[in-house]
Amino acid sequence: MTHATLDQPVERFGHVEHVPVHFDDLDALGIMHNARYAVLLERALTPYWADRGHAYRGRDSSPDLFHAVREFTIRFRAPIAATGPVAVHFWLAHLGTSSAEYAFEFRSVDGVTLHAEGTRAIVRLDPATLRPAPWSEAGRAVAETLLRPAPAAA
Repeated sequence: MTHATLDQPVERFGHVEHVPVHFDDLDALGIMHNARYAVLLERALTPYWADRGHAYRGRDSSPDLFHAVREFTIRFRAPIAATGPVAVHFWLAHLGTSSAEYAFEFRSVDGVTLHAEGTRAIVRLDPATLRPAPWSEAGRAVAETLLRPAPAAA
């Protein structure tokens, strides 16, 4: 399920989180520094999972939070050149036994301007062995709500 405000269209899949861009996220040219996109994506994902019972609480955290980023790709389309909220739309393109791949878009709050798009692949790890481990049933249940539906057959 997604949330929407009056100035944001409802997404048909995934979730949209408004994340603030701060002055220190901008570089010397006055645009958001490329490295900050990964941080803002993390700041969009964190409340989504926390609101569904998977918050970071040190050693008492959900086991599904013990994962590593395997790959991060991003394509920049239009610079973010101001402070204030940006809409981060994310969904799961793939959910495996121990891995998942997010797809994401950074858009203006009104949804008109596409600033960047990309993917983030993660692998759930066993804390003791650092080897891939399966998602828990609770984690999988939350993750499945983010899966993008397959396109309808013509």
